[in-house]
Amino acid sequence: MSHVPRPLPSPAVLRRGPGGMALSGREAEKQGPAEPRPGREPQSWWCLVSYLCFYGFMAQMRPGESFVTPYLLGPDKNFTQKQVTNEITPVLSYSYLAVLVPIFLLTDYLRYKPVLLLQGLSYVSVWLLLLFGSSVLHMQLMELFFSITMAARIAYSSYVFSLVPPAHYQRVAGYSRAAVLLGVFTSSVLGQLLVTMGRVPFSTLNYISLAFLTFSLVLALFLRRPKRSLFFNRSAPTEASPSELDQMNPGPGQPAGGKPGPAAAWRDSALARMVRELGHNLRLPQLRLWSLWWVFNSTGYYLIVYYVHILWNVVNPTMDSTRVYNGGADAASTLLGAITSFAAGFVKIRWAVWAKLVIAVVTVVQAGLVFLMYRTDSIWLCYMAFVLFRGSYQFLVPIATFSSTSCTSWCSLSPTSSRPCWWGCSTSDGAATSPCRQPRN
Repeated sequence: MSHVPRPLPSPAVLRRGPGGMALSGREAEKQGPAEPRPGREPQSWWCLVSYLCFYGFMAQMRPGESFVTPYLLGPDKNFTQKQVTNEITPVLSYSYLAVLVPIFLLTDYLRYKPVLLLQGLSYVSVWLLLLFGSSVLHMQLMELFFSITMAARIAYSSYVFSLVPPAHYQRVAGYSRAAVLLGVFTSSVLGQLLVTMGRVPFSTLNYISLAFLTFSLVLALFLRRPKRSLFFNRSAPTEASPSELDQMNPGPGQPAGGKPGPAAAWRDSALARMVRELGHNLRLPQLRLWSLWWVFNSTGYYLIVYYVHILWNVVNPTMDSTRVYNGGADAASTLLGAITSFAAGFVKIRWAVWAKLVIAVVTVVQAGLVFLMYRTDSIWLCYMAFVLFRGSYQFLVPIATFSSTSCTSWCSLSPTSSRPCWWGCSTSDGAATSPCRQPRN
């Protein structure tokens, strides 16, 4: 009897489910593409992440930022201390509050890259107004543009999650944050060396900052625009077509014929998902605790950061620019913040038990450092207190981040997960601000 060869099974039949059973063709399609084998994972996204980190580094190269207040109070602009304190600097806080939520929503809706371009254009506008503006109104517009750059930082911190597989979220978040920290530190050191050793005037320092920011804007033009985002541009799940029985017996909120009604469309909308996730978060005690700490401590932190350079000018009202060490203080605080943030990852205690005590101790220490800056007449004590103040804040930021994400068990590592959104918000904006934020003058 002749032997008839058996036909080879299709690739879909060879796919197996979690229990090892072979799946049919339609079931295999529902399972989606097979996971890549270990050691054969595509690595093309590493180039994109490296380029994004280089962009993040260059966007922080603003050596003139640490000396904006002396520049405004000096002979270049000749504003009074009252004008800088009461008319110019407060615009940043209020305009930031106004643009924060719209830019957050636009970041997701426009898929990151347009908002990064907006940030680059705003940075260039800030330094053009600094260099060529001459009135209080010009400086207020400068603060408005700077508030846009602050709000747009969510685009950088969230963009990286659209480039990599979910298993690498934590690693690439560390890479992007390290690039920003390194940029802030390098910028501060460069500015201080140019002022102290090179005797470069503040105006020249701002021209150098403008050149760096223009280059970073050019880099942003070549960033790849992702095809998906977390809320408004989510990847559509692969599902089977509705059966006749589903069409005959539609679920609640879905009319006959399989077309979703207004109620179902609203439940599936991006805004509705945001509201549901916010409501779920508010029911988690640990997340509620760290969120409240973030809101109130960050408010005090940024008030100190915004006005501390004015305080330094009062304590040390020198006209000799070579004796202004603001850049050194910013560099030291950035370095200490990076060290404390890194060390926080190795602190092994039960945060669910000791979180309130740790928050209370750190807050008392911060209050003491602020009081020391207010009372002392030594500029070096002011610098030291600021460095310690910023380092203590940045010690708790990563703890708040991983304590909050660890208690959100509902947030799985999937491409449509809100975990990247949480990390992005917690490293960029407002109440959930970036531990690598460059001090604003």
